[in-house]
Amino acid sequence: MMGPAHSLSGAAAWLGVGAAAAAADHAMPWPVLVVGALICAGAALAPDLDHKSATISRAFGPVSKALCGIVDKLSFAVYKATKKPGDARRTGGHRTLTHTWLWAVMIGGGASALAVLGGRWAVLALLFIHMVLAVEGLLWRAARVSSDVLVWLLGATSAWILAGVLDKPGNGADWLFDAPGQEYLWLGLPIVLGALVHDIGDALTVSGCPILWPIPVGRKRWYPIGPPKAIRFRAGSWVEMKVLMPLFMLLGGVGGAAALNVI
Repeated sequence: MMGPAHSLSGAAAWLGVGAAAAAADHAMPWPVLVVGALICAGAALAPDLDHKSATISRAFGPVSKALCGIVDKLSFAVYKATKKPGDARRTGGHRTLTHTWLWAVMIGGGASALAVLGGRWAVLALLFIHMVLAVEGLLWRAARVSSDVLVWLLGATSAWILAGVLDKPGNGADWLFDAPGQEYLWLGLPIVLGALVHDIGDALTVSGCPILWPIPVGRKRWYPIGPPKAIRFRAGSWVEMKVLMPLFMLLGGVGGAAALNVI
């Protein structure tokens, strides 16, 4: 799928989690619902850091472009080192390592550890990165005609304001983990969810997605999981733009309303 659909699906997924949490009598404070949805929307772009034309690879200028090259080479090296006889020959690392459940868990776990060990500045850095990505994904038409600096300023301002809101008593810094020093441990959850939702979205396209790696399936370790080929679609097709994106918006609205006990 393309960036806007990935971001919308990420936001909708977190709002759905918020609805489930409310149903389980552990409702999210509204700042956690909002911040989590934005983080998840940004994180849903992150697996495409292995592709030089992806939104995330262009979002932070030379820094993200350089990182994209490193991730692509790393992913390709892991693919070559772990592939089985049934796996296809490849010339690059796109839709390999960063499109697996293991990568999602590692990135989310690393973010949680950074938030706890790095203190406020680490939390601000994580929020800044994901706010920029959320703007690029959810407001992609506006972001395309804006300068990178304006998007970065919006991301930095949003991160600072949202961190201040979360820090206030009862607003959710300690929503899930309330032990001293663990207030922001939950930040990794929307990051894991966003990456997994990205992978599921890509699995619906014609190429499928090797979500299960390193678990082998038959003669393949990088088995492209997906529905029957007859019902898959091409990224950017009318199915994505006219059906899935409106559906994600509808599900996100219902999930958010349920999470806030409006319905």
